Amino acid sequence: MNRVTLCIAILFILALGLSLPGWLEDEQDKPQSQTEEAWIPNYQASKLRSTLYDKAGNVSHQVYAETMENFELLGFTLFKKPEYLLFAQTAQPWRVNAKEGTLYDDQRVQFETDVLITSLDKQGFLQTIKTNFVEVNLLEKTMTSDQTVEISGPDYVINSHGFTVSLETQKYELLNHVETIYQSIPQN
Repeated sequence: MNRVTLCIAILFILALGLSLPGWLEDEQDKPQSQTEEAWIPNYQASKLRSTLYDKAGNVSHQVYAETMENFELLGFTLFKKPEYLLFAQTAQPWRVNAKEGTLYDDQRVQFETDVLITSLDKQGFLQTIKTNFVEVNLLEKTMTSDQTVEISGPDYVINSHGFTVSLETQKYELLNHVETIYQSIPQN
């Protein structure tokens, strides 16, 4: 054997000797990183229905959703097809429907995609709000959006880019009014 062949053989045996213990070890489950673990829901529910109360024992809000996933490490809960009933002490409840919703630990709920907000007061001035995004602060009882909204009542439709609503005081503010269309409905 010449020197070159002998050196290659020694290097091959050395490489084989160093990697052999790794091949012979038992496969052990690798622990998940905290990032990977965070994306695994702590719990899931389908056809969720829940009622939450304030400190005085009054109904604060009711929740229904097709599915719900809670991510405790990330600090939020995801809802598919949520329906929220929001109760204010001074007014009738509001129903918020959407395709998706996210509840954050600080008691904010963001509704996205085909959001429909309906007043359960059939005699109220404002009946429905349509948008693609709205954020509800459950503690302050407010709704806000910076998206295009359509607000309708018995005889009018208002188009705007964004709004703010206080459920307690029934104060509505349009952020960037576009147009208002009044329709007179004949009385029979």
